Amino acid sequence: MFARLALCSHLPSRIRQSNVYPASIRAYSQAKFPRPHGASFVHRSELKQAKRIVVKLGSAVVTRDECGLALGRLASIVEQVAMLQNQGREMMIVTSGAVAFGKQRLRHEILLSQSVRQALHSGQNQLKEMTLPVLEARACAAAGQSGLMALYEAMFTQYSTCTAQILVTNLDFHDEQKRRNLNSTLHELLRMNIVPIINTNDAVVPPPVPNSDLQGVNVISIKDNDSLAARLAVEMKADLLIALSDVEGLYDSPPGLDDAKLIDIFYPGDQQSITYGTKSRVGIGGMEAKVKAALWALQGGTSVVIANGTNPKVTGHVITDIVEGKKVGTFFSEVKPAGPTVEQQTEMARHAGRSLASLDPEKRGEIICYLAELLTEKKDEILSANRRDMELATSSGRLSQPLIDRLSLSSSKLNSLAIGLRQLAVSSRDSVGRVLRRTRVANNLELEQITVPIGVLLVIFESRPDCLPQVSALAIASGNALLLKGGKEASNTNRILHQLTQEALSIHGVADAIQLVSTREEVEDLCRLDKLIDLIIPRGSSQLVRDIQRAAKGIPVLGHSEGVCHVYIDNDASIEKAIDIVKDSKCDYPAACNAMETLLMHRDLLRTPIFDQIIDMLRAQHVKIHAGPRFASYLTFSPSEVKSLRTEYGDLECCIEVVDSMQEAVDHIHKYGSSHTDVIVTENEETAEQFLQQVDSACVFWNSSSRFADGYRFGLGAEVGISTARIHARGPVGLEGLLTTKWVLRGEGHTVADFSEQGSMKYLHENIPVPQGNFS
Repeated sequence: MFARLALCSHLPSRIRQSNVYPASIRAYSQAKFPRPHGASFVHRSELKQAKRIVVKLGSAVVTRDECGLALGRLASIVEQVAMLQNQGREMMIVTSGAVAFGKQRLRHEILLSQSVRQALHSGQNQLKEMTLPVLEARACAAAGQSGLMALYEAMFTQYSTCTAQILVTNLDFHDEQKRRNLNSTLHELLRMNIVPIINTNDAVVPPPVPNSDLQGVNVISIKDNDSLAARLAVEMKADLLIALSDVEGLYDSPPGLDDAKLIDIFYPGDQQSITYGTKSRVGIGGMEAKVKAALWALQGGTSVVIANGTNPKVTGHVITDIVEGKKVGTFFSEVKPAGPTVEQQTEMARHAGRSLASLDPEKRGEIICYLAELLTEKKDEILSANRRDMELATSSGRLSQPLIDRLSLSSSKLNSLAIGLRQLAVSSRDSVGRVLRRTRVANNLELEQITVPIGVLLVIFESRPDCLPQVSALAIASGNALLLKGGKEASNTNRILHQLTQEALSIHGVADAIQLVSTREEVEDLCRLDKLIDLIIPRGSSQLVRDIQRAAKGIPVLGHSEGVCHVYIDNDASIEKAIDIVKDSKCDYPAACNAMETLLMHRDLLRTPIFDQIIDMLRAQHVKIHAGPRFASYLTFSPSEVKSLRTEYGDLECCIEVVDSMQEAVDHIHKYGSSHTDVIVTENEETAEQFLQQVDSACVFWNSSSRFADGYRFGLGAEVGISTARIHARGPVGLEGLLTTKWVLRGEGHTVADFSEQGSMKYLHENIPVPQGNFS
């Protein structure tokens, strides 16, 4: 074994004082990562607890071709390792690249030497074509080790992190004395907050030979860096081994095949289901060697993730993403969950969803009606589950009052849900397969545009369990498969509501069309399933919606990030109407997204009876008032001035601001609103019509409460949410918003050539009337 400490003299003195600084690091890390080494982690989310981490860099990661280093990739990897080290974790690197770096250096030297000799022996300096000899790998390793280590030292120096190089062979692990020395050296380096960089000593190691080891915790030969990383991780009792290669992870068949699927979680019993492909373009291992090494490490108590370290889109954060528990690469776990994975649930939902879409509209209506019956028949069981959730939420103290209000169910809520579902069942019978347009393109060539389901919907919702039957009924009516991810605060209620939904679906054999994600799947991971999910619909706080919109990778998101709704009281407003509308808009359900958040008052109404009565009413309802800048300027002793005119309070709070005219109210709404719902209260019809036409929001009302912005109140039966987008669907999104279209062309052997200048046919493009209720 050869160990060499990196030169640290150029680092700050506080780093070099290893007897002081590392001790503080150790104390911090022990407090932050208290988990003792033992069994491997069961779930990705637990990887955040990993303290000691081995990062293995494959040849394909370190090199950019057969010779030469990928400097950009290495720099980003070093940055991530240094960041994790500075968090108090203990990082070790097992690296390839010495042979490739040495080959580059030796080739350069040989070419230079040949060119000099030819120049000396040629009068005209005409150089012949030069040929390179075959370079022996051990010589390349000897030439490349020092340069590779110097590069690592220079990169880590940028982050005030010290490194040390350790070269090992198989004997260092099989000779007991050398193994103890190696173990002691590594522990001492980690104690001093130094990142060990380990590699096989390829300058002296014999060529690898096939063998049948990797059986049992105590036996593994070091024949490549995969086996070295596994042995090192177990020897050092590492919590996590990250193996970076040039593929996304482990596939069930060679990645180049069309039907190859990336495996999210791999279990020891799944080996027989894998078909391995060829090895990487460089290196001496392959995916089969990586899997064997990973399983050996897993058996020794170290968790393993195999991921892509060459993809430029993710290289800059692949290591930190893995440690944060994000769904990156393939995670190896010894404990297989009882239920299906979220990918399997999505496949099941898609398959059953196609059967659901093919049912007659009457049968889909029967499913919804049966679900409505179950909501009333099983009312006591539902409310009992909801009480358990409420008790847990209240005792934990983690939920705000608006979220607790949304979590609560009651008999009246369930009755309203059942009524809405029956209404939806009737209105949905002319949805899927409806002919929107029919065109005679040419003789005996007819085109139809018909409504079809979108595909697989993912609905993510917080607190509100009443969302589950509403969204489920809409998915059933529209023939869409559905994946539901509810908040853990409503887990008991969601579980029974989903069971009732599947019971209703089972009457026509499509129970799997709606799935409840009950695994510990992170929302961000779900948003990455762009090959499985067609539309994401978030239901919850503005922060949840923004997070999902930011995390969604290639999947459309339908929803609104905020509900900053305005009520404008015009100078021609009725006192009675104004008071009733403001009260209902703010106080009926303050946590709703369609509740009033800003009250705009015409300046002429200040210090008038209408103004005084509205203020008295808000105070009587315990509404906290925040003054807008102009409103505050009119008052000697004003309420607290608003911090932002774009605030969604979601509680008994609102902002009051003053405007000079209807036009100024419109301008204010456009500047500070969220395009959700805005209201004018006035008896002047001309002013009202101008407001309705000019305000560019999803819902614009005259002399009516903002709380009417709701699918049920609009007669849609139910809604998946309110969209402020400007394409596809806007406002309360009911059944129509969950449908898309496809074009169906019926001909008799027509070809485009028939319509060319030399062809015999002409386009007609005649519209054919479509009778109401006509289906394809």
